[in-house]
Amino acid sequence: MHRVLSRIWTGHVWYAGKGRGCVAKADGMLAILWLLTSRGRLTAQELADHLEIHVRTVYRYIDALCASGVPVMSESGHDGGYRLPPNYQAAPLFLTAEEHAALMHAALFAQRAGYPAQQALERALLKIRQNSTANQKTDVSRRVDGVDVIPTVNHEVYFPFLAEIEDCVAHGRTVSIHYRKPHEESVVERNVDPYGLIHWRERWYVVGFCHLRREARIFRVDRMQACNATNEMFVPPDGFSASSFFTARQIYEGTPQEEVAQVSLEGADDAIEDLASHWFLGPRLIEKGMGKAFFLVEERMFASYVPHILLAYGRSIWIREPTTLNDRMVALARDLTGYYSRHP
Repeated sequence: MHRVLSRIWTGHVWYAGKGRGCVAKADGMLAILWLLTSRGRLTAQELADHLEIHVRTVYRYIDALCASGVPVMSESGHDGGYRLPPNYQAAPLFLTAEEHAALMHAALFAQRAGYPAQQALERALLKIRQNSTANQKTDVSRRVDGVDVIPTVNHEVYFPFLAEIEDCVAHGRTVSIHYRKPHEESVVERNVDPYGLIHWRERWYVVGFCHLRREARIFRVDRMQACNATNEMFVPPDGFSASSFFTARQIYEGTPQEEVAQVSLEGADDAIEDLASHWFLGPRLIEKGMGKAFFLVEERMFASYVPHILLAYGRSIWIREPTTLNDRMVALARDLTGYYSRHP
């Protein structure tokens, strides 16, 4: 029996104990399940003899199997014993209530984030629920009901795009996208070799090789108007990391020093903390203290992103330097005042 079990469970360890082989609880539960599946009805004593454990240990393992959702049936009498239902084919899931709830919570986060394999995830959760006891379902329900995730972006519109791209990433297939660049209305058709999907700050991005630009680029999925797999195949570069490439692009690199300026901000602690973790300014943070922060920002951004970001914080922050950014804030405020004065 030792030899048979060793073939089934890799890493199975037996050790001597007062004349009988001893086995870890999880391995013992799996061994009992395998015996009941392969040999049919067996008594507790027969199971104990096969596994060389005490019969009381068999009872404990059977109870644990039942608690895990395995429908072990007990029959009394001369021909009695333990058996599984004739149609039982499901693999066992020895999950504690905490593990079960953790999977449900993780699935909740994935669903709210727009995880592309939504249907497969639902099927997996259904299998877990179907193999759970009534007590497990009640306990997990209490835990799951106490946690929720409120998304700020509705991903349902481009679920099909995410699923198509994920499949192309997995199988090395080029994808054709109709893409709208930021601040532009025109749509450009591009062929992209998708190296990876990235979820960052409530949005999905594709990192891949753009056939039009002949270089690795980043594309936002919510800016795609169409997305279709092609018959063209690709092989990603050796050692290429989509996440590393994406992270590096969030931190501006290669800008000549004279085109970069230090932005010094002061203000309310909560406003400074928020700016330090902002999707644009966060990667450019070089130092932060109580009520103050220093960023290294491209000067060309003073006319676009930065003033609009800071405007949302009103009087809770102020700009110590540079004066050019402060001047841009004044001009932006005047422009908005004039605009809303004309359009009451």
